[in-house]
Amino acid sequence: MSQLTPRERALVSLGAAMGGNCISCIEHHIPASRTAGLTEAEISEAIDLADAVRQVPARKTLEAAAALLSNSPRAAAKPACCG
Repeated sequence: MSQLTPRERALVSLGAAMGGNCISCIEHHIPASRTAGLTEAEISEAIDLADAVRQVPARKTLEAAAALLSNSPRAAAKPACCG
């Protein structure tokens, strides 16, 4: 038995689908989120937040690569985490 509500489960599922870069998962979980009662605004906000979080490791990897290159303007860029 789940301790999460259907809405909470839908939000977690959206985050996981975004984190996994899984198109078929997103195609499944957006309609499922609507069925669970989430509004378009809530779904959009969840997707935007999940995207911001998943960009952190990609940005850190890019920064590490840039730091190993000489004369890279990206090496100095250090944007804040997801927010």
